[in-house]
Amino acid sequence: MKRVTRVLLGAVAMVGLAVGVAQADPQKAEVFHWWTSGGEAAAVKEFAKAFNAAGGEWVDTAIGGSGATARPIGINRIIGGDPPAAMQFNTGKQIDELVAQGLIRNLDDIAEKEGWKAALPPAFYDAVTRDGHVIAVPINNHGQNWVWYSKPALEKVGAAEPTTWDEFFAVGDKLKAAGIIPVAVGGQPWQLNLMLNAILLSEGGKDLYLKVYKDLDPEAVKSPEFKKVAEIFGKIRDYSDPGNPNRDWNVATGMVITGKAGFQFMGDWAKGEFVLADQVAGKDFGCILGPGQKNFIMGGDVFIFPKLKDEAGTKAQDLLATTFMSKDAQVAFNAKKGSVPVRLDVDNSKLDACAQIGVQVLQDPDKQIPAADILASADVVQSLTDVVAEYWANPSMTADAFVEKWNTAVEQAK
Repeated sequence: MKRVTRVLLGAVAMVGLAVGVAQADPQKAEVFHWWTSGGEAAAVKEFAKAFNAAGGEWVDTAIGGSGATARPIGINRIIGGDPPAAMQFNTGKQIDELVAQGLIRNLDDIAEKEGWKAALPPAFYDAVTRDGHVIAVPINNHGQNWVWYSKPALEKVGAAEPTTWDEFFAVGDKLKAAGIIPVAVGGQPWQLNLMLNAILLSEGGKDLYLKVYKDLDPEAVKSPEFKKVAEIFGKIRDYSDPGNPNRDWNVATGMVITGKAGFQFMGDWAKGEFVLADQVAGKDFGCILGPGQKNFIMGGDVFIFPKLKDEAGTKAQDLLATTFMSKDAQVAFNAKKGSVPVRLDVDNSKLDACAQIGVQVLQDPDKQIPAADILASADVVQSLTDVVAEYWANPSMTADAFVEKWNTAVEQAK
């Protein structure tokens, strides 16, 4: 009997030791994302470092390519019962189907405790709520309508930063004559769509942009102003190079960094590549919100937290959500990502010259323009992206034909 008791006591002691070890273990969380370029990888390490320092264990699952490649993989895992602790999406309506199926955690308690509503721009708080419940963590404010340029390339041809489209193409002609590719284009559909949207906002203005994406107004698309946007977009084909089809965005950024190309239309994540190459904003490279009207297309990324069956995994999600929204982690991440913190209550003084331009423009609420992903459904955005890519790939397609295809795509995707 005594022997049995000793065995049981020993077993109990071992269990107690095991529990003690388990309690001391870090809170492990698999984070699923598609940040694989040099600048992106450097940025996401800042979140991993902050999470690990807070008592977590960051398990990184990065899918190369883009969101279009990674999202279906992650969604299949969630639906199939093998969800990661957190998964990246773009800010907007991409998450709606998962929400509708009840597969995403409600974060109301954390959001209320930490005052997210007061800390976020209203558009971003609205973007992460459904039916009054917080269902995602926004982590950055990505300006999507930047034009980056090589200062040495422009200096070589004696050109100043263009302020109008006529000036832009005049500089392009000078670059072309000097053997420099005027515009580094990544000919992937999502990149082409960002370029068109940047032109739409700078040439057509806020009202036309909102009529096109928020109202899905066919008459606005048929307007002379939108046709002019289509013509400018099509004209840029002549200022690109034959190697643009399927080119990754960071490869195009590298062409500007090395002075092989003059300009690139791309979101501010491109700045992470300049920073990684030890280039300084305002000195080695320049940035334009335009040319034309200066507005800021606010996009970004969020993390959703799939419902998990184990309590430990859920606690790790709590810690991860808190880490994503911490002021220090937001500043550290966004400084390397190229974006600006989504929180309005952080110290932006350490951000670079281009980010300061963005922060200044964002001070005017009238210039805070939601990205297409926020204004329209994922089906509509994807259909329009396909139309834009088709137009780019087919120089014989007229602007009028493009307009007609645009409205047809909207009607079919609604």
